[in-house]
Amino acid sequence: MESCMKTTTTTTDQLSPTSVLAPPTPVVLGPCAACKILRRRCTDKCMLAPYFPPTDPHKFTIAHRVFGASNIIKLLQELPEFRRADAVSSMVYEATARLRDPIYGCTGTICMLQKQISVLQAELAKALAEKVNLQFRQSHILTLIHMQMEQHLPISPSLQQQNLFENLCLLDGCASIGSPEPLWT
Repeated sequence: MESCMKTTTTTTDQLSPTSVLAPPTPVVLGPCAACKILRRRCTDKCMLAPYFPPTDPHKFTIAHRVFGASNIIKLLQELPEFRRADAVSSMVYEATARLRDPIYGCTGTICMLQKQISVLQAELAKALAEKVNLQFRQSHILTLIHMQMEQHLPISPSLQQQNLFENLCLLDGCASIGSPEPLWT
């Protein structure tokens, strides 16, 4: 039974006279989560141990339920060691998505997010177009006001309001010019 347990040694940061003479105390860890669930002997060279620690058995259970142990092992054997951790986290993510949505899995989530991106991009384009339109209208109104002020002709206040209203209607595309309505209430 002790041969299937992993042993590691710990050392203390401060050296005392007794710690130099005494051997380090072994800490016994159980088999990795994969070996524990598969009920097999976990060796020191277990390929699954670094990615499925005994403290997180749920991680292997999810991946095992969707992909199967042999497929997980085959995939990890085909990859270089520095890519295995990313592959395991991707498998766990995809398995979780597959359990949530058995038909589409993570593809359904990706499609939903892409649709949200499209809607938000359309809203952004509309808001930017509206901003440009408002800036154009503002600059045109300011130009008209500036032109009115440069004329230096004394104009009655009611005529000024009528001229300003007519110019604003030209900007907005009013069909008929009637009596000026208040622009701001």
